[in-house]
Amino acid sequence: MKLSYLLEKLEYTCLQGNEEAEVTSVVYDSRKVTEGSLFLCIRGAVSDGHRYVPDVIQKGARVLVVEEEVQAPENVTVVRVQDTRYAMAFISAAWFGHPAEKMKTIGITGTKGKTTTTYMVKSILENAGYKVGLIGTIEVIIGEKHIPAANTTPESYLVQEYFREMADAGCDAVVMEVSSQGLMLHRTQGFVFDYGIFTNIEPDHIGPNEHKDFDHYLHCKAMLLSQCRVGIVNRDDEHFEAVTAGHTCALETYGFSGQADLRAENARLITGKGYLGVAYQVKGLMDFPVEIDVPGKFSIYNSLTAIAICRHFHVETENIQKALSVAKVKGRIEMVRVSDEFTLMIDYAHNAMALESLLTTLKEYHPHRLVCLFGCGGNRSRLRRFEMGEVSGRLADLTIITSDNPRDEEPQAIIDDIRTGIEKTSGKYVEIPDRKEAIAYAIHHGEPGDIVVLAGKGHEDYQEIKGKKYPMDERVLIAEILEEDKKQ
Repeated sequence: MKLSYLLEKLEYTCLQGNEEAEVTSVVYDSRKVTEGSLFLCIRGAVSDGHRYVPDVIQKGARVLVVEEEVQAPENVTVVRVQDTRYAMAFISAAWFGHPAEKMKTIGITGTKGKTTTTYMVKSILENAGYKVGLIGTIEVIIGEKHIPAANTTPESYLVQEYFREMADAGCDAVVMEVSSQGLMLHRTQGFVFDYGIFTNIEPDHIGPNEHKDFDHYLHCKAMLLSQCRVGIVNRDDEHFEAVTAGHTCALETYGFSGQADLRAENARLITGKGYLGVAYQVKGLMDFPVEIDVPGKFSIYNSLTAIAICRHFHVETENIQKALSVAKVKGRIEMVRVSDEFTLMIDYAHNAMALESLLTTLKEYHPHRLVCLFGCGGNRSRLRRFEMGEVSGRLADLTIITSDNPRDEEPQAIIDDIRTGIEKTSGKYVEIPDRKEAIAYAIHHGEPGDIVVLAGKGHEDYQEIKGKKYPMDERVLIAEILEEDKKQ
């Protein structure tokens, strides 16, 4: 492919060489360079691609895309751009033949709700006959193919590679989670989303390697509304005005607010044997009742977001209702039926903010007891352990402290830190380091009307100990416990 075609949507300066040079591959990892490669010099948190110029030239790179002048022989074309990450997005899109133009693209950003909403959208659209690809925190889905995710939003080259595969597989649409990091690092440039969705924003991801402060975090999230044709925004979010201030898209809103274009009215909690849920009436741009077997007000927001998106695909009301009634996300308030007497669920809540939100939501159902089982990861901030312990001690009637991913730490040392947090409260607790034994204890001691939460692992199907990952899926552990109980 000619270099000039790859560069046609970029501003650049050709420092030396030939813009009509033939490119055999586009590479941003120096280890993957082969004869005729275009190498993008990306500045990362750990290394700078410019340092590898001599190495990639020796391996056969014939085009360098750089942010600064570099030394290269005359037979190597050097192109300077302002930002090589930004350039990579456009070069990748061209390299894969602009696959986003072959599908409807849906990007969802926000502090909470992205994962659940992407699966709800996929469920609704597929129920209506569309073929839908998904890129998210848990996995990438292309037809029957499931690829475990490394980042919420992959590098732009991978995004375009996945888009190409989806388009070739006959996908009509792709729904993807868009992180603030992904927006900041231009991973979703190179194309325009048909629909950009903003769910909510709370202080998160603020630190040395992420966002310097909340204003920067908000600014990055808001970038999506300048990269989409239609923006769909939560009208209830307290930062609504700031988020929408610089939007360049057509704007729609959803929420409980009377000002929202699509509204939830008459919301109520519902309970059944072994499950919890919500019901409400959709008003405004559409008018129909919804019932979902997922608890909490945020479930209303997630489903309302999905409805706001799918409305543009002219999905029949019956299809929306049917799809929402069965939409499930692995590890996100995932209910596992173990008894008609009490409710047990698995959730990914693995920090104090997420755990507090989850437990507060579940307390609204007035359980007989709220039981919270969790551990904390090793080689991570001890502050998180103290905070999660204090949250669970304050909100749960019983906390079962167990192991999560101890990594290089001793499980008991982590448990001791969690206990320190719990002991700031009057909450009851037990310590059971082995996670399977802890889950068995929770099941065997469940009382009528209890809500039992297994928090922290969520969709993860492993336990990391001393640098090695061992298989451990809580769904499998539950099934084993129930099977063992039958034999006793």
